[in-house]
Amino acid sequence: MNMTETTKVPVEISTIRPEPGQIALKAPRREQPPAHIADFDMAGRKKFLEELGYKPFRASQLSKHYFERLIDDPAQMTDLPAADREEMVAKAMPKLLTNVRTLEADDGDTLKIVHRLFDGALVESVIMRYENRVTMCISSQAGCGMNCPFCATGQQGLTRNLSTAEIVEQVVAGARYLQQMKGIEQAEDGHEDTRPLRVSNIVFMGMGEALANYKRTMGAVHRLIDPAPEGLGISARGLTMSTVGLVPGMRKFEMEKLPITLALSLHAPDDELRDELIPINTHWKVDEALDAAYSYYRTTGRRISIEYALIKDINDQGWRADLLGKKLASRGRGWVHVNPIPLNPTPGSKWTASRKGVEQNFVERLRAHGIPTTIRDTRGSDIDGACGQLAAQE
Repeated sequence: MNMTETTKVPVEISTIRPEPGQIALKAPRREQPPAHIADFDMAGRKKFLEELGYKPFRASQLSKHYFERLIDDPAQMTDLPAADREEMVAKAMPKLLTNVRTLEADDGDTLKIVHRLFDGALVESVIMRYENRVTMCISSQAGCGMNCPFCATGQQGLTRNLSTAEIVEQVVAGARYLQQMKGIEQAEDGHEDTRPLRVSNIVFMGMGEALANYKRTMGAVHRLIDPAPEGLGISARGLTMSTVGLVPGMRKFEMEKLPITLALSLHAPDDELRDELIPINTHWKVDEALDAAYSYYRTTGRRISIEYALIKDINDQGWRADLLGKKLASRGRGWVHVNPIPLNPTPGSKWTASRKGVEQNFVERLRAHGIPTTIRDTRGSDIDGACGQLAAQE
């Protein structure tokens, strides 16, 4: 099955790899992509179309095609005037992503898509198909400024923030891909696949720290959850926002009061080690991040996920499990769930995943403190599509 486009944009941009411990809270100033209807809410789209020289009501028509029908081919938009159709779509819905390649793993249930942006930057998104849902992991930045040493994306450095539409277009492109898969599988097998092929869950766990690109990320959140044709109509409860502990962003996100799950990538319960593993910890310490997470739970009622990559002989000691359990339990019961993740290999990394026995001991010690704990299922590691592996290589 080959549905990969190979068109390339002849532009090269460079990003300087950060020094150990160096973080970038602000993205470099670079040229931004052309405006797209997905950058705006409906009122903004009407103004955008008017500025382009078209009647404002065309915004509603284009929105139905893009958000409901998932199409961008002007030939299929027969409700638009034939004379203006191609030019209108080109201006209001410019091409933002070019598919460089698509890799498959897990018998086709995991797909990693590498996209080229208008300026030559590369980003990745991952589609994971399960029996009862389809989850997409999407990127919010090209590269990442958080510089976590065990993460391939963090080692790249930060190229730029993605626009709202670039974030949304990853999901739309993924949904289109699933539609194509459905047609191909039905043609090949003679029957329709019974597994779901509609994106139902979105995790902001791809490239970048989403809360460092706050305004555009929140614009994307609303395009994802607003009912069609204003947005894609995905349930807010199906979204997960991941952060390494950008506390001001967490506090701001809490005030949105949306029923979205917050996932805190903790990876160490003590400041001494976390300063090394998660450099942002030098700005906001473990207890500050946990307090912000707990406050988010109190405001939204959404249970917090704690992500914890288990690294052999680095952060997997029993006493660290006990310390984490005590810190979480001291803030109350029922507010948090810990997801230990076996460390996924990245090129040149000196670290490896914990041994199975050590992993199980870590889990049991957390549970002894009354903390619900589940080892996270790892998908796509053989195509560098798992947590910490996204590096957007051609």
